Amino acid sequence: MRIPDTRGPISSALFAALAKAPATAKAELDRLHRVAAERVAASGDILTDEDIQLSLFCLYELHYSGLDGVTDSWEWEPELIRVRRLIEEPFEDALRAAAHQAAGDVELPAGIAMTSDAVADVLFGLAAADTGPSVSRFVARKASLQQLKEFLVHKSVYQLKEADPHTWAIPRLQGRAKAALVEIQADEYGGGRPERMHSALFARTMRGLGLDDSYGAYVDTVPAISLASVNLMSLCGLNRRLRGAIAGHLAIYEMTSSQPNRFYGNGFRRHGFAAEITHYFDEHVEADAVHEQIAGRDLAGGLVEAEPKLLADVLFGATAVMAIDSLVSAHLMASWEAGETSLRTAVPAAA
Repeated sequence: MRIPDTRGPISSALFAALAKAPATAKAELDRLHRVAAERVAASGDILTDEDIQLSLFCLYELHYSGLDGVTDSWEWEPELIRVRRLIEEPFEDALRAAAHQAAGDVELPAGIAMTSDAVADVLFGLAAADTGPSVSRFVARKASLQQLKEFLVHKSVYQLKEADPHTWAIPRLQGRAKAALVEIQADEYGGGRPERMHSALFARTMRGLGLDDSYGAYVDTVPAISLASVNLMSLCGLNRRLRGAIAGHLAIYEMTSSQPNRFYGNGFRRHGFAAEITHYFDEHVEADAVHEQIAGRDLAGGLVEAEPKLLADVLFGATAVMAIDSLVSAHLMASWEAGETSLRTAVPAAA
């Protein structure tokens, strides 16, 4: 991914450090740590802080496909991990606070042994209780062509690497939970056929609307809250202690996917787009109706049966994704209903 434009002092200091080799960047790293500590402490809302979320996104990206012109030796540089942890800790605190609020009146079990079916029942209950603003219904009934493009741009930050954050959990699980996650991920990656990978299907949808389908093309365009939704996945996927959270995250993701994707597909068909463009959404209507059972009962439920102490983390991952998705949806709907763009800048032309 190309290095994006800076959004403040942290990202400016980060990119200045990454422009050098780790062995010659001591002064830049010292400044980065100092600036990050000051800015994180002063941030009024870390979830919507443009500079913080962009910086964290780029720090995580070093563990994925990397950044153009940045040496791979930065990936495990201790001083850079130190800065990442400095941001991660308050980010996780903010996520836990938002997740607690998202749980609402749903009674969450605590401190008791649960069967896999009981865990799944709690997760399905959470999914059913989600009353956040419905972007999918707006897309189906009202969204303009420009709003469809904006919708794809927001989603592209994750969808063009779809499934990768959850894949980090595979070597951290055992038995039934591991087998369940592998089964889900095999479908996400196209069952061995690269043209059927969900990321490839999404890229085809983007091209159909004249958008640039290269990974990271629109990072400069999306707001902090869209980056935060991806950073949540990377936080849970890259930290073994949060393996329960990434399982809960995926379970809710699958449980709340099938019907919205039906609406999304209908919205694109309303504008005259054919099956080649709607295939991504149509695929998820069928696949996620199966995945939700596997993710809820075998992945999340099987993990809690094997490691009961991870129940709280499973529930955290589930409620955190509900909270962040609700914030993203609220931003989209508020912007569109006001007749404004939901993006930081206008959608640039495709490459």
